[in-house]
Amino acid sequence: MTTELSRPAIAATGLRKSFGDQIVLDGLDLNVRPGTVFSLLGANGAGKTTTVRILSTLIRADSGDVQIAGHDLAREPDAVRAAIGVTGQFSAVDNLLTGEENLLLMADLHHLARAEGRRRAARLLERFGLTEAGRKPASVYSGGMRRRLDLAMTLVGDPRVIFLDEPTTGLDPRSRRNMWQIIRELVAGGVTIFLTTQYLEEADQLADRIAVLHHGRVVAEGTPAELKRRIPGGHVRLRFTDPQSLDAAMSVLGRTSRDSDALALRVPGDGGLRSLKTLIGRLDDHSIEVAELSVHTPDLDDVFLALTGGPTDDSTNEKATTR
Repeated sequence: MTTELSRPAIAATGLRKSFGDQIVLDGLDLNVRPGTVFSLLGANGAGKTTTVRILSTLIRADSGDVQIAGHDLAREPDAVRAAIGVTGQFSAVDNLLTGEENLLLMADLHHLARAEGRRRAARLLERFGLTEAGRKPASVYSGGMRRRLDLAMTLVGDPRVIFLDEPTTGLDPRSRRNMWQIIRELVAGGVTIFLTTQYLEEADQLADRIAVLHHGRVVAEGTPAELKRRIPGGHVRLRFTDPQSLDAAMSVLGRTSRDSDALALRVPGDGGLRSLKTLIGRLDDHSIEVAELSVHTPDLDDVFLALTGGPTDDSTNEKATTR
């Protein structure tokens, strides 16, 4: 158990892939800790789907080394397949079957005994709130129900690593948040999630670490907070109860933006703990009372645009080359 927790759930080094003359992955390195959500962000054409397809054994890399759940991807592909689950951009649900039948089909594919397959299907239908719909054909399911069933089908094999390739595309806000809660529960149970998404709020809400992919290379990696602090524009807003305190703080802090009407100062800063302690210490040294302090940092949209120079949907090259 200690070995499983100490080694990466996914480790990739020097991953390369080209389609003809087009280089899609150009020396990709990844290290994903077990029991976490790792999100890969990038514009269409950046290499996200290609990365997922390689790591899930659907296509081969041109070069590079990959270990997943302790198994070498090139030498032990069957062991990797036994340890992973994949929920792709498009639902794998069979519309002609009921929800229960879809799960039982997956149980058969995993060579589960009939009784165990039925137990697991019933448990997953209950877990995903599909018990009442379980005997209805999947063709009548809503988009959110289909995505929940799709993920439930992935869980039939009890995977330790799950690849979620844009799992909430097309879902309404309520269904998307329901899916987020399911993902959090999976991670709390020790499952590792490798997430690609076009919704930057989704990565911000779910990911323990984020890697930004651009032209086949990781151009930045860190926690959401770390990535935001890399981008200029962060500041601390201080509000005071009287003009005298405002004037005193401005003289002490120097480079600030003043809002006299609101009795507030805007102090440039990254919002990190160390800089906040320094700021508060300087005010305390001069006995300046602050009525309210708030930290404002750039969001992931700002991070993405700064690192890639474009929106998340600037190209369709990747989807065209990987179908």
